[in-house]
Amino acid sequence: MEQHVEEIFHKGLAALENGHIYLALSCFEQAACLDRTPLHCSYLAFCLAKVRSQYPESISLCKEALRMDPDNSIHYLHLGRIHLMAGQRAKALGVFRRGLQCRDNESILREITLIGERKNPVLSNLPRHHPVNKYLGIVLKKLGMR
Repeated sequence: MEQHVEEIFHKGLAALENGHIYLALSCFEQAACLDRTPLHCSYLAFCLAKVRSQYPESISLCKEALRMDPDNSIHYLHLGRIHLMAGQRAKALGVFRRGLQCRDNESILREITLIGERKNPVLSNLPRHHPVNKYLGIVLKKLGMR
């Protein structure tokens, strides 16, 4: 039985690596149904968010995986990616940073690099999107002062 579940899970991993997200989702659903491990929940949560855009359920499932296995950076990677898909950039960055505290993970570092971090507005009393802040920031960056 346990061997069968692991075969299904590894089939899902291979499908995910090859871009077959629907097959991966099906495999992870079966694996989590048969044996609800943190890893199965985490991968299932990622696929649910990616395929069905079920962000609240995915976040809850991923947090469950983190409660059961808080030292696995894969869970942080998946939770951060789910937050990104849900449009929650700041939460995603926080989750990625917590994941790096637990263990270095190249995928998390890549995600943080892709997101990038914005600097504080030049004039903090004006909104970030104000034209004065925007163009002053551009000019200062070109002058190498920012």
